[in-house]
Amino acid sequence: MRINKLLSNYGYCSRKEVNRWIKDKRIIVNGRLCEQGQWVEEIDDILLDGERVNPKEKVYIALNKPPGVVCTSANDIENNIIDFLNYKDYIFPVGRLDKDSQGLILMTNDGELANKILFSDSYHEKEYIVTVDRGFDDEFIERMSRGVEILGTITRPCKLNRIDKNIFSIILTQGLNRQIRRMTKAFGYNVIKLERIRIINITSKDIELGQWRIIEKNEVQELIKMI
Repeated sequence: MRINKLLSNYGYCSRKEVNRWIKDKRIIVNGRLCEQGQWVEEIDDILLDGERVNPKEKVYIALNKPPGVVCTSANDIENNIIDFLNYKDYIFPVGRLDKDSQGLILMTNDGELANKILFSDSYHEKEYIVTVDRGFDDEFIERMSRGVEILGTITRPCKLNRIDKNIFSIILTQGLNRQIRRMTKAFGYNVIKLERIRIINITSKDIELGQWRIIEKNEVQELIKMI
């Protein structure tokens, strides 16, 4: 695999950051300066700042993101999630939750697991609680469940349940850009609150808004089995 993917999988940094390290001549592969995009194997002798590269201990965090925090690792973006969490080691968000939304976001340094969760054909469930600007009828639930035309495609069938006159839960198996907001807008509704409460088997239960917890080992093992 490329050196960028290897170091990301090992939990060192983003693939983009590896390019900067190579440019700064910080990486040596088998006694030679590493080149941009170089292919490597795990058996290669890889040094970073003179120290041998080894897989770092994997970190898995469940964060209940408040509105206003941006799900990006880019440090030049104001209110980015990395600065908000201020974790001691390199981690990154698994996927996105738009700035205006709140709820569960997974943070990790496990690039391989993140890629499996985000794989578009995997049909992994994500559950949300949605509040819209006025009451809706049963036809709205039925039509939303069947799929909605947005962004030039029809969304996958999904599960909806009424919670209150203007609140429903929805379980999606895909993650189109601002999907729920676009789906409700197609029927003339505006989302006034959107909260993600579950990603596969991980939930935001007992995590206060703006707080986070380390995901338990048995939860991680179950997650790995499910993906």
